[in-house]
Amino acid sequence: MKQPWIDNAKTDFWAILAPPFLVLFIVFVFQEKLMEIQEEYSFFTWLFLIVFVDVAHVYSTLFKTYFVKEEFKRRKLLYLGIPAISLVLGILLFQFGSLTFWSVLALVAVFHFIRQQYGFMRIYSRFEPKGFGKKLDGLIIYSATIYPMIFWFFTPRKFTWFVENEFNWMQNLPNLLPVFTGIYLLIIAVYVIKTCYEIIKFKTFNIPKNAVIIGTFLSWYFGIVYFNSDLIFTFLNVISHGIPYISLIYIREIKQKDRNYLKNLSVYKSSFGILLFVLILFSIAFFEEFLWEILVWKENISVSNISLSENWQMLLVPLLTVPQLTHYLLDGFIWRTPKK
Repeated sequence: MKQPWIDNAKTDFWAILAPPFLVLFIVFVFQEKLMEIQEEYSFFTWLFLIVFVDVAHVYSTLFKTYFVKEEFKRRKLLYLGIPAISLVLGILLFQFGSLTFWSVLALVAVFHFIRQQYGFMRIYSRFEPKGFGKKLDGLIIYSATIYPMIFWFFTPRKFTWFVENEFNWMQNLPNLLPVFTGIYLLIIAVYVIKTCYEIIKFKTFNIPKNAVIIGTFLSWYFGIVYFNSDLIFTFLNVISHGIPYISLIYIREIKQKDRNYLKNLSVYKSSFGILLFVLILFSIAFFEEFLWEILVWKENISVSNISLSENWQMLLVPLLTVPQLTHYLLDGFIWRTPKK
């Protein structure tokens, strides 16, 4: 069968499909070394994983939306409305307390991460016929992501999504983890049987789609369930999510398009182009995180003794969160295939 690559086999493999497998390989081979790095080089792990990958991937959306003149004009209400809604929602949530604010934001983030995996699976199955098989693929990708989160809700972990105790309220729900574990294993068995059936019956194997599914199972299970490490969770979670997203933006919105004001960022039109693209993302991401550090977290960068009152925090924290929440909400609109 013709493989449904987004760009080509080589680019898709290294930029989109390989990250979870490569990270997991590094984790197993250098596990002890990673623990040392976590203790001795926390600033650099924060800088690389959080700033240069996680936060940078949020701002890569700019190259599909706000930096595209025609696109911004076409959906101006959406692109101005979502940030405004994000700010209002953030301020309202913060009225219920900081923990409530971060707990809700964490759930929105989890949903966003899950939907990205579903989205990549759908992209790579776009040439397959509609029917039960596609619905089953959706069930499989959701089980690969939702079960590890259910495990997290009922099992103490040494890591957080944003802040301590963000999911503690979940522990008040009935603990049906054994039931969900059985369903999870059953769905894995169904996936294996379905894949073997397709190979035998139709002599086909969708390489990128199955790589996304397997990579999702591996990164979410080992990052959340198998290992109980802050660095390993962050490493698997951030790299597996951020790198493919940034790559997709570059491929779809710069490399494969011919806009005069973005095309010069293409590596095919300028050897400096891809570096410039990355530097733009790094610069914006670092500026945002610098503000977070000096005004809110004060964990990795400390340049002053700025101390803001609780009233200021109730406005500042939601304001600083606007780019992130805007990214989460916009993703529900900008990747939809237009109806014919």
